[in-house]
Amino acid sequence: MPAPADPQSARPAAPDGILVVDKPEGWTSHDVVARARRLCGTRKVGHAGTLDPMATGVLVLGVGRATRLLTFLVGADKEYVATVRLGQATVTDDRWGAEAGGEAELVSAEGAGGVDRDAVVRAAAGLTGEILQRPSAVSAIKVKGERAYRLVRAGEDVELPARPVTVSRFDVGEVRPARAGDTPVLDVDVTVTVSSGTYVRALARDLGSALGCGGHLTALRRTRVGGFTLGHSHPLAELEARAGEPMPVVPLAEAARASLEVRRLTADEARRVGFGQRIPSDPPGRPGPVAALAPDGSLVAVLDESGPTTRALAVLTPSTS
Repeated sequence: MPAPADPQSARPAAPDGILVVDKPEGWTSHDVVARARRLCGTRKVGHAGTLDPMATGVLVLGVGRATRLLTFLVGADKEYVATVRLGQATVTDDRWGAEAGGEAELVSAEGAGGVDRDAVVRAAAGLTGEILQRPSAVSAIKVKGERAYRLVRAGEDVELPARPVTVSRFDVGEVRPARAGDTPVLDVDVTVTVSSGTYVRALARDLGSALGCGGHLTALRRTRVGGFTLGHSHPLAELEARAGEPMPVVPLAEAARASLEVRRLTADEARRVGFGQRIPSDPPGRPGPVAALAPDGSLVAVLDESGPTTRALAVLTPSTS
C-alpha cells in the first residue's frame, strides 16, 4: 500500500518573499510559523521577532530565500497599541500567568484611586527617549543557557540586568477608572513606538512603579514592524481560506525596499556583487544594511557600505553569467 500523501508537499510552494500575518491571541509565534509552513508548502519559513501568546498583530514571516532577510528586519523599530492596568502588579508584568493562558499572579494591589490622567502623562514622558529597561523575567532571554521564562515557570526568581532601549513615542490615550474586585484601578490605552528589544510589558510595569501603584499589561497589539503595517497583514483564517491558491507573499525586492535603504546597481555592479565581489560604496560610511537592486529591480544582495568598499551581508540573487 502506498504511503499517504504529505499534505504539505501536495501544496505548490509559495514564492520567496515576506508573508505578514495578523497573529491571533493565544498562538505562539512558533505556532504561526508551523501553520505557515503548511500553507506555503515549504519548511523554509521563519519569523522576524517573537510576539507573546497574549499579543496580536503584525508578525513578519520570511518564506524561502526571504528567511535570509529576517536578520535585517529583526532590528527594525516597532509600534504597538496597548492597555495598561494601573493599581495592580503581576509576576509576569501582564494579565497572563507564567503558563500561557493562565491567570497572572498578583504581587501587589495598591490601587490607583489617587492617580489622574496628568500624572500618567508625566510618568509616560519620563519613560520616553533613550532609557535603561530591565526586561520582564518571563522573557526568552537566556540566563546561563536557559530561557528566563522556563526558570520562572520552574519557580526560580529571575532578575535580568537593565539594557539600553529607545522609546520614541509613548502617547497616553483614553484613561478609564475601573474596579478589580475591591481594588480601584485605571485602565490606560497607550500607543508606543520602540526600538528592537524593548518590552512593552516592562513599560507597563515601570509606568506603574513611577506612579507608586504598580501596573501590568492587559492587551497588546503590534501595528507595525519597520515598513510593514497591519495594512499588509492577513489573518490566519483568511490564509486558510486560500487553500490551493497562491499565498499573498510580498516579493523579495519589494520587501527589502519597505525596510532598508536602497542602492540601484548598474548591470556590471550587479554581476560583480552577485559573484561576491566588492564594489566602491556609494556613498561610503552609510549606516545600516542596504538593499542592492539590479537594473531590472530584482534584489541582488544586502550590503554593508560603512567602509570605502561594500561587503555583502547576504547575496540573494547570485550572478548566472
